[in-house]
Amino acid sequence: MGDLIFANYGYCHCCEQAVRFTAADSWFRDHYICSKCGSIPRERALSWTIEKFFPAWRQATIHESSPIPRGASEKLRQHCDNYITSQYFSGVGSGTEYQGWRCEDLENLSFADNSIDLHISQDVMEHVFSPDRVFREIARTLRPGGMHIFTVPLVNKAGASEVSAERDEKGEIRHLLEPEYHGNPVSDQGALVTRRWGYDICEYIFRSSGLFTQIIHLDALEWGIRAEFIEVLVTMKPMAENNGSDSVPETAKPPKSTTGNPFNWLKKRFKK
Repeated sequence: MGDLIFANYGYCHCCEQAVRFTAADSWFRDHYICSKCGSIPRERALSWTIEKFFPAWRQATIHESSPIPRGASEKLRQHCDNYITSQYFSGVGSGTEYQGWRCEDLENLSFADNSIDLHISQDVMEHVFSPDRVFREIARTLRPGGMHIFTVPLVNKAGASEVSAERDEKGEIRHLLEPEYHGNPVSDQGALVTRRWGYDICEYIFRSSGLFTQIIHLDALEWGIRAEFIEVLVTMKPMAENNGSDSVPETAKPPKSTTGNPFNWLKKRFKK
């Protein structure tokens, strides 16, 4: 690690501790680190969003595609008894155990209808070839009132989303933009970027699945959340239309704070 260019004390929503956040590189998205759990800003933003939008996550059935061995993924693993993780392996059927992982193709999930309370994905949706199928599968498998809470770099912002790679009729990859690869936990070849998403992803999800999505943008140094492209998206499946109730689902109600005033808490923790 080089010389630090920025550091501050705060509260990490991943490890739920008072910590020191440090950055040795100006690209905070990958280099603004929690001193206790090693999380980065988008993981802390995801954890905050899960707590606020789905506070009952500890008792939920959660599926996370391509989890990360730190941050929000580690928090879910430690505190949710029914936390299911999966990776994608080409040519391996969904639901199959492979190399110590459960394989799940997001375009063809093995889960039953209405069986998952919460789908989680971190920077996955820019790597799928048929995101319309993925969003339909997520909608199919979510229970009424369930959510898909996820991160995806919205690099085009207010501009239109772009397809950067696709498969032709023979299944061969055709590059429409300069090939770009991100890290892949199960492949040294990396993960090819197939979409450069913009804010219009919300409309895309609605047209694909009929579900509404909102974009959460956080900027809070006291929680170690500041960087480019760290928006968190929340897609919610409404309660069943025929249940005769117009009440708001409990998971959609703003929860009471579980940490109190973080500034007062931090003053006590770091009091000289």
